[in-house]
Amino acid sequence: MIIRTLKFFFLIVVYLYLYIPIIILVFQSFNDLNPKNLQDFGQIDPYKMLVKNESLLEATYHSLIIAFVSSSVSTLIGSIMAIAIFRYDFFGKRFMVTMLSAIMLIPDIIMAIGLLLLFIFLRFTLGFWSLLFSHITFCLPFISIIVYARLKSFDSNILEAAKDLGANEIRILQKIIFPLSFSSMISGWLISFFISIDDVIISSFVTGPMYDVLPLKIYSMIRTGVYEEINALTSIFFLISLIFSIFGMCILNIKQIYVKHSRSLNIFKKK
Repeated sequence: MIIRTLKFFFLIVVYLYLYIPIIILVFQSFNDLNPKNLQDFGQIDPYKMLVKNESLLEATYHSLIIAFVSSSVSTLIGSIMAIAIFRYDFFGKRFMVTMLSAIMLIPDIIMAIGLLLLFIFLRFTLGFWSLLFSHITFCLPFISIIVYARLKSFDSNILEAAKDLGANEIRILQKIIFPLSFSSMISGWLISFFISIDDVIISSFVTGPMYDVLPLKIYSMIRTGVYEEINALTSIFFLISLIFSIFGMCILNIKQIYVKHSRSLNIFKKK
C-alpha cells in the first residue's frame, strides 16, 4: 500500500513538473501580465490584441503552411523510402538506415550551416522555398525511421503468404503494408508537423527577411518583453496540439478495436 502510494505521488510530481509551466501560460493568457492583478482573471483582451496583431498572424500563417506542406511531403517520401528499405534487399541497405539515424542526431546548427551554404552555392533566394526544402530535409528521417520501425515489427511471413496466394506487389502494398503502417504514418506526420512549427535554429539560417515564421517572430518580440498576445497564441497552439494528440490516440484505439473485432469474427466463422 505504501509503495503504491509513493508511486502515485511520484507520478503526480512528475506530471506537475511537466505541466505547471503550461498551466501558468494558459492562466496568463486570460490575465494581466502583472502578477498582482490576479483578480482580473477571465479577460480576453490578450486574444483581442492577437487578432489585431497582423504581423504575428502572418508569421503564424507562414509557419502553418510550411509545417503542413513539409510534413505531408516528408510523410509521402519517407513512407516510400521506409517501404523500399523494408521490402527489398539491395547493396548499402544497412548503411542507408544508419545514415538516416545519423541525420536525426546531427546538431541543428550543423544542418543549418550546411543548408545555408548549399543555397548560397546554388544561388537560391532565401525565403519560402528554401525554408520549405530545409524543413522537408530534417523531417524526412523521422518519418522514415518511424514507418520502418513499424514495418519491422510485424511478421514478414504474411507477405510471403500473400505472394503464395497470387498477390502482386501492388496488391500487397494496398492490402497489407499500407494498412499496417498507416498509424505510424499518422504519428510521423504529427511529429514532423510540430517539429517544423517549433524549429528556430535552421529556420533562422535559411529564411529571408521578407518571409517571417512564428518561432522567429516570437523570439524577436520576447527579447524586448513578454507580450500578452504571445500568451494567447501559444495557449491556442497548446489546445491544437492537445486535440491532435487525442485524435492520434483515437485512431490507434479504433484500429485496435477493428483488429480485435476482425479476429473475433474469424474465430466465430471457424467454429
